[in-house]
Amino acid sequence: MKSVKTEFIKEEREKMRDPEPCRIKHTEDTQELTELIEDNVVKEELSESEGKNHVRSVENPKQEDLKKKRKSKSVTCTHCGKSFTYKHYLERHMRVHTGEKPYTCDQCGRSFSQSTHLKDHMNIHTREKLYSCEQCGKTFLWASNRKNHVRVHTKEKPHSCNFCGKSFSFLQSLKIHQKVHTGLREHMCFECEKMFISASHLKQHERIHTGEKPYKCSHCDKRFRLSGHLKKHERIHTGVKPYKCSHCEKRFSVSSHLKRHERIHTGVKPYKCSHCDKRFSMTSHLKTHERIHTGEKQYHCTECGKCFNHSSNLRRHTKNNHTNSFRSDPVSPPNVT
Repeated sequence: MKSVKTEFIKEEREKMRDPEPCRIKHTEDTQELTELIEDNVVKEELSESEGKNHVRSVENPKQEDLKKKRKSKSVTCTHCGKSFTYKHYLERHMRVHTGEKPYTCDQCGRSFSQSTHLKDHMNIHTREKLYSCEQCGKTFLWASNRKNHVRVHTKEKPHSCNFCGKSFSFLQSLKIHQKVHTGLREHMCFECEKMFISASHLKQHERIHTGEKPYKCSHCDKRFRLSGHLKKHERIHTGVKPYKCSHCEKRFSVSSHLKRHERIHTGVKPYKCSHCDKRFSMTSHLKTHERIHTGEKQYHCTECGKCFNHSSNLRRHTKNNHTNSFRSDPVSPPNVT
């Protein structure tokens, strides 16, 4: 004969297999309901002396109590309206809006919004980097990271914006870009109320108000607001030029310098004059050309006040007319014996 406990467990399992869909909003609530059912399964105490099974009485959970418990744990984000079952989930979510990153790496000072992200990051310092780039020698922890990095060299941009057609090397870059079209700006600066499309953009902006420069050069005492500015600066010390022209052997320390150089090979002239149809490969050349149309003369001679539209014209004028005034050392008269 089957025990009462066995029959009860079987009955409860049949209830859990019922095809009626469970209308629970969050996975945390599902876990809560499962725990309530488990708590009500009959506990059996075996008496060795009598050899009999004794079963405690069972009370099914009341739906009203469960609803009250759920309601008391339901919290909503005031920024975006998203709801969470537990308060600590809301607190973690709020970092998306505030840009707060309380978990800091004691090796390099980089900060993270979640402890799990910090743990993943620590592998950079503790694990051996097995995957290296054949183009520049940079090493990576994961093959996927190397695959993404190689796009810097190959110029591959597989992720395209369905609004404007602009392409990106990384999916995350595309997602941030698309907020320009949708107008979605979730992250607000509490100093000036300016809105930003990502938490990282907000944090970078806030350093304008605080004056914080967390990135220090390892070769000198200079500090920077952005990590990208630090990387560019340190190449002055190291001489590293990671950006190689795909048409010749020339290398560059800054990616924008490479793009500008490659236009010599491709003949691309993306900058068009707003007054005529002439095009230019560099913005500086466009600005110089447009002064022909506007008549602007921004280069002033400090000696006579004459104005010029090109710096080269000012230098030539100074050399021909005010040479003595610009000598750094006074001319000594010749010795007479």
